[in-house]
Amino acid sequence: MAELPALLRAELGDAVVTDPAALDAARSDYSGQRSGSAPLAIVEARTVGDVQTALRFAHAHRLPVVPRGAGTGLTGGAMASAGQIVVSTTQLTGILEVNAADQLAVVQAGVLNAELGRAVEPHGLFFAPDPASKAISTIGGNIATNAGGLLCAKYGVTREAVLGLTVVLADGSLLQLGHRTVKGVTGLDLTALMIGSEGTLGIIVEATVRLLPLPTGDPATLSATFVDVVAAAAAAAAITAARVRPAAMELIDARALSAIHEHLALPPPAPESVQLLVQFDGPSAPADARVALAILRDLGADVSLSLDAEEGEGMLAVRRAFHSAMAARGSVLIEDIAVPRSALPAMVAEIRAIEERFGLEIPTVAHAGDGNLHPNLIYSGDTVPAVIWEAAGEMFRAALALGGTLTGEHGVGTLKRRWLEEELGAPQLDLQRRIKAVFDPLGIMNPGKVY
Repeated sequence: MAELPALLRAELGDAVVTDPAALDAARSDYSGQRSGSAPLAIVEARTVGDVQTALRFAHAHRLPVVPRGAGTGLTGGAMASAGQIVVSTTQLTGILEVNAADQLAVVQAGVLNAELGRAVEPHGLFFAPDPASKAISTIGGNIATNAGGLLCAKYGVTREAVLGLTVVLADGSLLQLGHRTVKGVTGLDLTALMIGSEGTLGIIVEATVRLLPLPTGDPATLSATFVDVVAAAAAAAAITAARVRPAAMELIDARALSAIHEHLALPPPAPESVQLLVQFDGPSAPADARVALAILRDLGADVSLSLDAEEGEGMLAVRRAFHSAMAARGSVLIEDIAVPRSALPAMVAEIRAIEERFGLEIPTVAHAGDGNLHPNLIYSGDTVPAVIWEAAGEMFRAALALGGTLTGEHGVGTLKRRWLEEELGAPQLDLQRRIKAVFDPLGIMNPGKVY
């Protein structure tokens, strides 16, 4: 196996990287987990042809392949280890087309989410998927994990913004999926199958994505303070039930809010303060905000309303700082459960009960507009302690019991494999494994992840 990097370099030249520091970096992602050893080599693909060549080589030599974008994933899905090659798409940075008439763009997989936003803004358009990592995460990675974000409450997850994909399969062949048309139902929807597949079926190298007109007018942003997290979650559910549709609705519990303020050097919040941020956009934003304002005040919240776009973004910046604030406190198991929106108060109460049973503090934020919660379990050292896994398992089962899911937007990766069958059931899990085998008969694509 020692000669394989040299053989790969003979085909791909200096696109093949064997620098020890680079190989070591590929052992981890933003999940805080780390593989036991470094991969054989990294292919920094500069063209789609490079990706094809790398996969043909891997197929011929039966080498495991780890597809990797910016490495900002939170479940260990892009970690590589001994005997594997990494195929990186970060150099595929072309914005190939912006079509204002059809409200779409064609981009390569390595384009940063925020970079695409800047490119389409002069056309009066925007790309709706809005993960907290949008400044550093790639479109290919967003699609591979079906990433979410703050704007999901109104605009949905990445899946809703993808029209078509170009994918390199395990044997190096190229597959064109989807349509440029608004409608298209020819055959099975393999585009949807690829979205969220976490590199287990192929490598996404290009995407045709849906753009939307920029909302008119300034957003209206509400900041509501509660002293009880369950009450804040109930307020979020009440706003949803009122038939107004926030662009973003974010809950920050007391432990998370205190940590964020400390991390950002802001004045400490009042003890036990829980914050609910609600932002509306578009022409109806002021009227919708007044409806939400009345609901929040009726439920006992201390509320402020801003109609200034810059001030509203400043409010949301507090929420966006959550992950960095947690990372500053130690190693973090970042969780990603989702429940029906009406069950959000019950799930928050379950998290509080799990804290008490296990003697833990679990700072939690939630995309309250779509029922997606991010409880964070903080620990010391490089290995997740057994008590943390036990508490995480309790949270997963509580979410499932409430009609929810193990993961709303981060994916399965390596961190949630052990619970996959509890949600899917054995027959569906077996079917998914057989589908993977159709795309990847040798089992070389991202082995050990998801399945």
